Amino acid sequence: MQGSTRRMGVMTDVHRRFLQLLMTHGVLEEWDVQRLQKHCYKVHDRTATVEKLEDFINNINSVLESLYIEIKKGVTEDDGRPIYALVNLATTSISKMASDFAENELDLFRKALELIIDSETGFASSTNILNLVDQLKGKKMRKKEAEHVLQKFVQNKWLIEKEGEFTLHGRAILEMEQYIRETYPDAVKVCTICHSLLIQGQSCETCGIRMHLPCVAKYFQSHSEPRCPHCNDYWPHEIPEVFDPEKEREASISKSNRRSLRSRQH
Repeated sequence: MQGSTRRMGVMTDVHRRFLQLLMTHGVLEEWDVQRLQKHCYKVHDRTATVEKLEDFINNINSVLESLYIEIKKGVTEDDGRPIYALVNLATTSISKMASDFAENELDLFRKALELIIDSETGFASSTNILNLVDQLKGKKMRKKEAEHVLQKFVQNKWLIEKEGEFTLHGRAILEMEQYIRETYPDAVKVCTICHSLLIQGQSCETCGIRMHLPCVAKYFQSHSEPRCPHCNDYWPHEIPEVFDPEKEREASISKSNRRSLRSRQH
């Protein structure tokens, strides 16, 4: 054995339970992942010290490596929330979805994906997607059925719907980046700051470079006058706020407190 090989982690019942629960969710925000980890320790090993999340996940990943599966960390494109998803590294993701969806449903996803990738905004309207149902492979699908299938993609966290338009969920981006880069090399957009795949973001009106909203927020945090990192022209868009996990946590705690207060009053 070479000395440089990565040390194999040891999976305990805590790790196994965590992995099973993450598999059922498909994708979770960091805050929920931390709660899930604590829950698994409580159930299986109350006396153990809770391992640092990063080490805990690295430990699981070192065991999953040989199966070409990995727990991958990413951020949501619209507001920069950290998310974790269980990602299949071996196959392209549309075929990975195959166990959950029929052939014509997968083709509908493929068509929606193409429209999203080709669009300037990273969104495809439900009207444009539904207009393609006659071209689907496999069993014929009515528009009404197709609407239900699109909702199924939303529930399974492959798509996000905003006001009748669809874009890719963070889970789909984490899972499918490689597939999208290989399948649509001419249409793919990349963020100038983090060099990852970009579906929705802002672009410079002068030179055309693009940035994710969370990357825009971080990059311009310390700039009093926002200028394009590439051509130095004035950046004309509104600068979003940087995601703050502490603020988010306080908001969710006060929301749950308000909920329990309301339920006590009724």
